[in-house]
Amino acid sequence: MFERFTKGARAAVTGAVIQAERAGADSVTEEHLLLSLLDQQDGRASFAVASLGLVDRRASMEAALAEARRRGGLTRADTEALAGIGIDITEILARVEDVHGEGVLAAARGNRRRRSGRRPFTGGAKSVLEKSLRIALGRRDRFIGEEHLLLALTARPGVVADVLAEHGATYATVERALYADGRENREAS
Repeated sequence: MFERFTKGARAAVTGAVIQAERAGADSVTEEHLLLSLLDQQDGRASFAVASLGLVDRRASMEAALAEARRRGGLTRADTEALAGIGIDITEILARVEDVHGEGVLAAARGNRRRRSGRRPFTGGAKSVLEKSLRIALGRRDRFIGEEHLLLALTARPGVVADVLAEHGATYATVERALYADGRENREAS
């Protein structure tokens, strides 16, 4: 599949591995893919990220991602659903952290030992890569670009998609930022 990735998409995947290494994570997650895309300077995805103001709100996004890790990876929707049946995640988290220390649930998710020097991609990160292929094929694009990765991050339910949506980046807004202006520019040429 990687032979179908553009140079920018390959850079985003490589950047995700670097993000995981910097964070000391045992595996590459969707979060690392997002952070890598936020770091990119060129390409369609960086244009969309900039036009949606995500670069300016990176600190807020990182804080939201950290809070989700602290909750053990539960999305806000998960937390609200549990609250609907009388389970207060905030209270449970406070009790667990009182006994075991702050951030224990976030730390527990990444304590597996690596057997080789390479960091594996989590199932969620692999799913994003597969979804990016489906998005590219659906758009009849010959190659998978970093813009397809960004769209896939918004389309796959989970913490990253929630954080992106909270910051104004839904599938529809990203698609509009990526393609609406491009169509107009092609028609004007």
